[in-house]
Amino acid sequence: MTIDLNADLGEGCENDEALLALVSSANIACGWHAGDAKTMQQCVRWALANGVAIGAHPSFPDRENFGRSEMNLPADEVIAGTLYQIGALAAIVKAEGGTLAHVKPHGALYNQAARDPALADALCEAVRRFDPSLKFFGLAGSGMIAAARRAGLKPVEEVFADRGYNPDGSLVSRKLPGALIEDDAQAIAQTISLVRDHRVTAVDGSTVAVNAQTVCLHGDGAHALQFAKNIRERLTGEGIPIRAMS
Repeated sequence: MTIDLNADLGEGCENDEALLALVSSANIACGWHAGDAKTMQQCVRWALANGVAIGAHPSFPDRENFGRSEMNLPADEVIAGTLYQIGALAAIVKAEGGTLAHVKPHGALYNQAARDPALADALCEAVRRFDPSLKFFGLAGSGMIAAARRAGLKPVEEVFADRGYNPDGSLVSRKLPGALIEDDAQAIAQTISLVRDHRVTAVDGSTVAVNAQTVCLHGDGAHALQFAKNIRERLTGEGIPIRAMS
């Protein structure tokens, strides 16, 4: 048993360099919800120095709201925008001597795609057109995973250390109570259950089966760095190796 630890980086937080010593995959913002060319370049350099797999973290064109506003865009617009963002990061990765490994959508784009097959298909079509060897990170058990398989991509099923789950395996909306787990001990216990037992306790107390291949550790928040250290230490203590998906 192994697990990948990923973090969303290049979003204006101060923990990026330190987090890259703790995770095995990095999702780097591509400018539409956060970040810019210089930030992308610096994150890429740090990731390469730490041997961390590099992924693009595209979003809706919604910098004002950090990519958390839902949008209903035509498929061709989603494809074009996703290609634009992947291409920007891929150019920097190539110039720095690295290789782009995966794509993980951000925020509202991610959450909508988890329940909207047409949007998920558009995202996966963009990835396929750019490079079909890229892995596609999506919410475990969701339509994103099915869409990646339809497109001939390799899906990576993602779970969240500090997010609440609904009985159907979806994430609790950030607008509702229970969306965020703020107690570190509870979040760590949830992570161990997800990784070792492939299950999670939903907000209603029911148990949901989940195929955990990568765990998202959010890079923002006052305790993000210490939380990442605690998660890594606990997983290592459980004898679970941490490495990027091959």
